[in-house]
Amino acid sequence: MSVTGQPLRGVRILDMATVLAAPFSATLCGDMGAEVVKLELPQGNDALRGLAPVHEGQPLFWKTANRGKQGISLDVRMSEGRDIFLRLIADFDVLVENFRTGTLDSWGLDIATLHTHNPRLIVLRLTGFGQTGPYSRKPGFARIFEAMSGLVHLCGDADGPPQHMNYPLGDAIAGLWGAFAISTALAERNALPRNQQHGAEIDLSATEALMRLLDPLAAEHHFNRVVRQRTRSRASYTAPSNVYQSADGVWITLVGSSDPIFNRLCLAMDKPQLSSDARFSNNIARTKHHIEIDEIVAQWCATLSFAVLQDCLDKHEVPFSKVYSIEDATADPHFMERGAFIALNDDKMGPIPVPAPVPRFVGRDSPPVPCVGPATGQDNAKIFQAIGLSPEDLLRLKAQRVI
Repeated sequence: MSVTGQPLRGVRILDMATVLAAPFSATLCGDMGAEVVKLELPQGNDALRGLAPVHEGQPLFWKTANRGKQGISLDVRMSEGRDIFLRLIADFDVLVENFRTGTLDSWGLDIATLHTHNPRLIVLRLTGFGQTGPYSRKPGFARIFEAMSGLVHLCGDADGPPQHMNYPLGDAIAGLWGAFAISTALAERNALPRNQQHGAEIDLSATEALMRLLDPLAAEHHFNRVVRQRTRSRASYTAPSNVYQSADGVWITLVGSSDPIFNRLCLAMDKPQLSSDARFSNNIARTKHHIEIDEIVAQWCATLSFAVLQDCLDKHEVPFSKVYSIEDATADPHFMERGAFIALNDDKMGPIPVPAPVPRFVGRDSPPVPCVGPATGQDNAKIFQAIGLSPEDLLRLKAQRVI
């Protein structure tokens, strides 16, 4: 029996954040059925509209990252804009913002004022460093989060510079935590009778969000006096685990960490004697002799074409994968069968491929395909008339650049 609707149906989120991290939190909730309204300044000058990729003047990053959202424009810094905003939030469950600490307060939109107009309102504040502490007013960007969390220190060659990946991973991870925080706050609030519900104020530091992923590193440093270092693509905690190249130039990633898997890898390489070699008899021993085992695996991979290597590793049930590009991922038959990519319909560009919502809830109807990220103010009439503004009000407010 299928269930109608998505898990967050009925939840209304007002997203007044900019660029990527906090808006991604709202987008993920929208994927799960929440109604999300994107609030921009009337000028529509969110920096995400200018970030690559852009195609023939169309902002692909904006259209995909803000999928599924309605769009309104409002300058809350102006007196009448502030008043309209406070009327607007009365019927929302969640407000998402990412301004520097204290900014909303300076506009007369402090948490007490927000809760006066809507006691049930959950407010997600996603900033680089949190609402307190000496860095609380510093600007935050993904590469700053990644560097200060310790993540970038782990990436790159051992004798080379630390490296970022060619994507704002810090923003995406912070956005995931934001969606988790919103869902947690909704579960807490909605467990109470409605007349006892009060919205939480969530202080989410993007830097701390990345730190939280690096679970054992602080303990490793404290007890073992080890600062984990860069090791290119090799894992220092398990072996063999690295990227290797086939004879025809295809890169694969391979994991032989558990003893049973390593034994099967030895059989695949036709070197069963390695399983009983004291240097490789268990994972602790293999990590101490990682250079030797890596050289053996690398040399073996280099003698075989990818097709032969793939067949051999599959036959012996050794976990591995070709290192996919996005072209590989979108063409993979497994992902195609599961519908891991969907197409947003855009009236200017036609279908725009994007990843499908994650996760899937078994037994539910397939969620509707989201719309693309909205044009600035495209839903002003619908949203503002719902709170009592007339068409004449909207014309006046537009002329005054309030909307």
